[in-house]
Amino acid sequence: MDSRMAFEPPQRLLRALGETRRSGSEGADEWLERLPETAQQASDLRELTVERVQAPGGRSSLVVLVRRADGTPAVLKLAPERARPESERAALAHWDGRGAVRLLDPDDTRDAHGVLLLERLHPDMSVRSLPEAKALLEAAGTLRRLWVEPPAGHVFETVAERTGRQAEAMRAAATAEDGAGAEVPALVDAALAARDELLAGPPEARLLHGTFRQSKVLAGERAPWLAVGPDPVVGECAFDLARLVRDRVEDLIASPSGPSITRRRVKRLAESLDVDQERLRGWTLFRAVESGVRAGRVGRLRDAELLLEFAGWL
Repeated sequence: MDSRMAFEPPQRLLRALGETRRSGSEGADEWLERLPETAQQASDLRELTVERVQAPGGRSSLVVLVRRADGTPAVLKLAPERARPESERAALAHWDGRGAVRLLDPDDTRDAHGVLLLERLHPDMSVRSLPEAKALLEAAGTLRRLWVEPPAGHVFETVAERTGRQAEAMRAAATAEDGAGAEVPALVDAALAARDELLAGPPEARLLHGTFRQSKVLAGERAPWLAVGPDPVVGECAFDLARLVRDRVEDLIASPSGPSITRRRVKRLAESLDVDQERLRGWTLFRAVESGVRAGRVGRLRDAELLLEFAGWL
């Protein structure tokens, strides 16, 4: 089979790469052009048998279901530089399977940049498939296991650094009101004020998943649920939990009780994971506004509308 057919990227990934081009990021086209060759080389070097590309897959990487030479099922993941794959590699190596997918051959440096070989989970079975209350419970329990001390001398981005970059983009978008509506400047001001207050007294520094949500928790064999796809960052736990608060945001917006459900969710998650409720609310506000502004900037106006309405409840 032609390698370009064997490693054809799913539409979801292609759409996401298109968004990165619109947002001014560089390198997406070059990475995509080299992807079939890179994937073929990575699988050949590891003596992998390719089964299929996972679809719909992720928005930042190509995920290929493979088998190792001994027949063990595995996953070959290829990601561009902008997705920080080496940071993901370091985090997965540090967790060593605790609450997260296990990195296979962590010491393998063959063409390793941007290439990860991972244990095979059940890619079509995420926590999101469970009823909402059960899904939140299982997701929160998985997240708790990831919150460990970062390795000594780590080079992970901090919450202050990541949100600092995001804050600059938010200010620019608020000034331009980049297609997301007149409410953007007020929400951005509130989100930035919350960030300043939160960073004035962060309570801890833990290794965080960074982009945690229900769909990032898959069923496994050695554990019921394991996290995948981290964009690791070091900071306080409330920052990590904040993304989980708005899971299934479209359902929240559709519900006439959405605002009260959201407030109860903040309270329940904060109490279940021993996180300060006000700090969780503040980071939920910041992350929802940041995601909403970013969605508007790349043309996902419906997503922007949902996220900014949600942020207004906080």
